[in-house]
Amino acid sequence: MEEVIFTEEMAKEYTILIPNMCPIHFSLLKNVLINSRYKVALLENSSRQVVDEGLKYVHNDTCYPALLVIGQMIDALNSGKYDPHKTALIITQTGGGCRASNYIYLLRKALKKANYAYVPVISLNFSGLDSQPGFKISLSMFRKMLSALVYGDFLMNLENQTKAYEVNKGEAKALREEWVTRLSDEFKQNKGYQGRYLKNNLKKIALDFMKIKREKTPKVKVGVVGEIYIKYSALGNNNLEDFLYREGCEVNVPGIMGFMLYSVYNSVIDSKLYGGHKTKGRIYQLVFDYLLSKEDQMRDTLKKYTDFEVFGSFRDTIKKAERVIGLGTKMGEGWLLTGEIMELIDSGYPNVICTQPFGCLPNHIVGKGMVRKIREIEPNSNIVAIDYDPSATSVNQENRIKLMLAIAKENLAK
Repeated sequence: MEEVIFTEEMAKEYTILIPNMCPIHFSLLKNVLINSRYKVALLENSSRQVVDEGLKYVHNDTCYPALLVIGQMIDALNSGKYDPHKTALIITQTGGGCRASNYIYLLRKALKKANYAYVPVISLNFSGLDSQPGFKISLSMFRKMLSALVYGDFLMNLENQTKAYEVNKGEAKALREEWVTRLSDEFKQNKGYQGRYLKNNLKKIALDFMKIKREKTPKVKVGVVGEIYIKYSALGNNNLEDFLYREGCEVNVPGIMGFMLYSVYNSVIDSKLYGGHKTKGRIYQLVFDYLLSKEDQMRDTLKKYTDFEVFGSFRDTIKKAERVIGLGTKMGEGWLLTGEIMELIDSGYPNVICTQPFGCLPNHIVGKGMVRKIREIEPNSNIVAIDYDPSATSVNQENRIKLMLAIAKENLAK
């Protein structure tokens, strides 16, 4: 299949469509790209038509996230909102053993089948895969994008801890949206991502959330883990977080920085487990330490300026994962998913929902496959694995979750 190259000329006039996985983080990332003079739109289409388009152009035995992402993009091209001849698509590639690394080829095949073979596809990755001359990430762009992930995790954590207890409903969401706008404006002015700016902004965000009036009442605390797209995407998990809040729960979703740390640390482990160039291992160790310093900034800010729960250090996540599974298990979310379950339980979120997309074998092994061993170590854990696929109805999913919540409420009453 002939690949359409995204040229420098295209970059000046084409609109790049981004599938929406995590609204807070991706809104910030979108604005970083816009401020870098790319024309970008974050896709919000989420009707049943998205699933139907995915089923039409993607084999139904492949990963459910691939079906949704590709369906969302083709549905957008069909909508008339964008000129397909002036539109490009962007998709992430991890470069790992997960089938997600092949989504880009599935997308190009689907575009050809849908008569959009002329639409260029951009790969967003840091592994040197499938580079395009019209899309380049500068050092300042990279730093802003990394800061966007830090801010996204921080805002998501504070909003989740506030939303369940806020006296005036909607305040936490409004404050989060206000900060997304403020941070995007700072990025535009080439501010907000350097060390001192980041530190000061984290403090300001924390103090602003502390001003929201909360009524602390006993709540069922639920953690959400799983395959990265289904874990965060409301389209993928049928608005799971909204459902849990309607059920009166406090929700904890581990941040994207954890996945970044996991991806880098795997390269550190590889040099130890399998040998290889020692210099490369040391470079990855430096990157890992740098990312850990950003996580420490968030944790230190929560400790110093708020009464919110402080999420666990990734160092502890590694140790907790090792109690259950080997760190060489790294396909898909690998040992990170198991470690996040253990971390949530130890942090006071014994009720855990593991979101399982159809077609994701690694997720079933490191998620559902580890539940029995986790329960042996943590007898008070209350874990349920929920499958998501085109034919699964939200009613059946919610009924299974309600059974888990019924147990959680009994435990809370005790």
